[in-house]
Amino acid sequence: MSHKRVAILLSGGGSNMVALLDSMTGDHPARPCLVMSNAASAGGLSKAAARGVPTAVVDHRPFGQDRAAFEAELIKPLIAAQADIVCLAGFMRVLTAGFVGLWTGRMLNIHPSLLPKYRGLHTHARALDGGDSEHGCTVHEVTPELDEGPILGQARVPVHADDTPDTLAARVLTQEHRLYPAVLRRFAGGSREPVLLP
Repeated sequence: MSHKRVAILLSGGGSNMVALLDSMTGDHPARPCLVMSNAASAGGLSKAAARGVPTAVVDHRPFGQDRAAFEAELIKPLIAAQADIVCLAGFMRVLTAGFVGLWTGRMLNIHPSLLPKYRGLHTHARALDGGDSEHGCTVHEVTPELDEGPILGQARVPVHADDTPDTLAARVLTQEHRLYPAVLRRFAGGSREPVLLP
C-alpha cells in the first residue's frame, strides 16, 4: 500500500502535530514526510526530530509584508518532500489564495471553535462572552477565505459556569488531539465524510 505523504506546518509547541505524528502508524493510510515552521524556536521542531521526521524552517520575518515571496520559499520544502496532504497545526501565518490554491482539496486546518461560529482568534473568550453552553473544535479544508472551508470533523465540549478562557481552551485541546488524527485517517483514506465526536 502506498501511503499518503503528510507535511505539518506549525508555529509553536506542536501538541496537535505530536498527536498526528503518533497516529500515523500501523494500518494508517498516511505517513509524515515533513514538519515545517516559520519560527526556528518552535518547540514542535525538536519533538518532530525526536520522532525521526524531517524538519524545515522558513522564517517569515526577512520577507516583511511580501507574503508571496515568503510562500515561494515555503513551497520549496513541501515540493521536495513530495507532500500529498498539508496539515496546519497552529501555523500562525495567514496564507494567500495563491498558496492555498496549490493545495486545493489537500490542506487541512484545525480551528478551536464550532465553525461557522467564531472564525479567527480568541475563540474561547468569545464563546464565554456569548454565553454558549457548548464549545469545541473543527477540522476543515483550507480555502482562501479564513476558517471557511468544508467541515471535515467537529468535537464538542460543555461550557462550565466557572470556566475561564484557559480552562475552556484546555478542555477543547484534549478533543483537538482526538479529532485531528481521526479526520486525517479518514481523509487520507479518501473519505470527506465528517467525523463527529460527542
